[in-house]
Amino acid sequence: KENGEYNDDDDGGGFHWTAIAIVQSIAIFILAGIAEIMGGWLVWATIKGVRDADDGGNIRKRPWYYALVGSLVLVAYGYIPCLQPSASTDGFGRIYAAYGGYFIVLSFLLAWALEGDVARPDVGDLVGGGIALVGVFVIMFWPGR
Repeated sequence: KENGEYNDDDDGGGFHWTAIAIVQSIAIFILAGIAEIMGGWLVWATIKGVRDADDGGNIRKRPWYYALVGSLVLVAYGYIPCLQPSASTDGFGRIYAAYGGYFIVLSFLLAWALEGDVARPDVGDLVGGGIALVGVFVIMFWPGR
C-alpha cells in the first residue's frame, strides 16, 4: 500500500510484515474459514443432516435451499484467500497451508456454535488446534521470508 502499511510491490523489496498486515491477514484467514466451513456445513446439513441440540442431539436434515446457499458461499470462499497481503510473495501453497490451521480451529468452534454442546471440542481437539496454530505462525513468520 502507498501509505507504508506493507510493501507488496515487485521492485525486489518483497513483502514485509507490519502490525496492520498481520491483523489483515488473520482477519482474512478467519473470514475464509467462516465462509468455507459455513458453506460446507450448509451443504452437509442438507445431504447428511446435522446434530440438533434442541432435539437431544439427533441428526436432522435441512431443506434443499441450504445446499444452494452453501454452494454460493463456497464459490465466494474461493476468492477470499487471494486477498492475503502476502499472496504475491507467498503464493498459493504457503497461503493455503497457513490457512489450514485456522480451518482446524474454526471447524471446532463453528460446529460447537451451530450444533451446541453435542459438538463441544474436547481436550484433544483443543490441544490439536493449538498445535495447528503454532504451525500456522511458524509458516507465516519464519525468519528470512
